[in-house]
Amino acid sequence: MNRTRTLTRLPLLLGLLGAALPAFALEPFSADYTASYMGMQADGTMTLAREAGDRWKYSLRIRNQVADLSQSTVFEEHQGKLRPLSSTDSSVALIKRKSVRANYDWSSAQATWSGDVKPERRGPVKLQAGDMDALLINLAVARDLAAGKPLAYRMVDEGRVKPMRYEVAGKEQVTVAGKAHQATKVVRRDEKKETIAWIVPEIPVPARILQREGGQDTIDLTLKALR
Repeated sequence: MNRTRTLTRLPLLLGLLGAALPAFALEPFSADYTASYMGMQADGTMTLAREAGDRWKYSLRIRNQVADLSQSTVFEEHQGKLRPLSSTDSSVALIKRKSVRANYDWSSAQATWSGDVKPERRGPVKLQAGDMDALLINLAVARDLAAGKPLAYRMVDEGRVKPMRYEVAGKEQVTVAGKAHQATKVVRRDEKKETIAWIVPEIPVPARILQREGGQDTIDLTLKALR
């Protein structure tokens, strides 16, 4: 497995860390996860914090001895949807470093990217109403799940436009801090990768997230504390 390739794809997985917010409700939180990442134990932290006005900042970090990834998105609620305003994404894996910043300018309906991104991925990309980055799509998944809406979205992230769809794959019991909960399992699949999240209605973050690539587990996160 190419470890750097796995790291660069991780934001799509990590976005699911915010997926269990109740419909139409945003509440600040901080969550700690235990993780298996790149074959080694890791620590994960995810927070949602209120910014000035109607803005929010969603941040996450996963790190161990060989990798350190952090990502944050500043967004607002607009006509009942989550709308990205800016984001930062930085990662260190062994000796490889990457840092990218995104700007979503809704007045001109254009998204642009700067930093360690290929020229063809810098944009501008034309924005449409309802477009989100990878993190906000996953914040929207549970809101839409609770409302019984289709889990279909258009992702605009790092110079790409990509349709994304999640499917409900039944109910399963999970254990968080020694207590059993009934969770809804949500799955997204593409040609080689599968991401699964176990979402508990009364917990504002997924109880567990598993990513598989090429039929092999690449990362497994389990909630250990929520504040």
